[in-house]
Amino acid sequence: MREYIEKAKVLVEALPYIKEFGGITVVIKYGGSALIDEGVRDTILDDIVLMKYVGLKPVVVHGGGKDINVMLDRFGIKSEFVGGLRVTDADAMEVIEMTLSGKLNKELASRLNRHGVAAVGISGKDASLLTTSRKRASDGVDLGFVGEIDAVNPGIIHALIERDFVPVISPVAASASGETHNVNADFAAVAIAGALKAEKLVFLTDVEGVRANAGDKGSVLSRATLGQIGRMIESGAISGGMIPKVMCCVAGVKAGVKNVHILDGRVEHSLILEIFTKEGIGTLIELEARGEKLERA
Repeated sequence: MREYIEKAKVLVEALPYIKEFGGITVVIKYGGSALIDEGVRDTILDDIVLMKYVGLKPVVVHGGGKDINVMLDRFGIKSEFVGGLRVTDADAMEVIEMTLSGKLNKELASRLNRHGVAAVGISGKDASLLTTSRKRASDGVDLGFVGEIDAVNPGIIHALIERDFVPVISPVAASASGETHNVNADFAAVAIAGALKAEKLVFLTDVEGVRANAGDKGSVLSRATLGQIGRMIESGAISGGMIPKVMCCVAGVKAGVKNVHILDGRVEHSLILEIFTKEGIGTLIELEARGEKLERA
């Protein structure tokens, strides 16, 4: 009996958040271990299904770096990174598109369908969702077919949502002249969330969240403002590989997204734990501090 009472308490705790968030658009950047680990992946998909059933409008943008590495190795194509971006020649671009838009995208959409919602897999090319141009590294290095987003046309996403579908988007796009580009999935998620005027943008990552003390796993902040994030970068509390992750969150807030979450995608049901509980399990980043009502809103 005690087990059932605890389950009932969890549902009661979630109720105000379900009521508050009904009808909002949530963009989920899905990658890392959440995409690789079979057990965790299924719980994340269940979370997305639950979000859909309680009235939220989830939009999934996925990466796939590890799968790309495997496929490039299979074809004997060497891969290198400059400033965190994969240098992409014509052969690599062909394999990347095949992996992201062909294999992973359709696989995720199919799994969501089997979990109980109607999902449609598309890429940034479809209906000119993302228009890109070639991106240059800060030191002028030629990155090849790496894309920088110039424009977002979210019409196809709106059309799918209006027809009760869950859009699943691969970060492959095209230039105005039709040249195919590989786009960083984090940047794609930020651009799409901004264009949709999404209320929430969630980054599923391989870190627990933003730590007040980089060396202390128990110091994950439940929430932080842009001002706090800036001061933590200046002080060195946020450093190394955590900086680009956090800066993507900052970019999301600056793009007009009300709440940006960064959380550990290695944890089962991390989406539900973050969005529908008071404390959450990751860090919510927002423009400025808000009142106490629905503190994790």
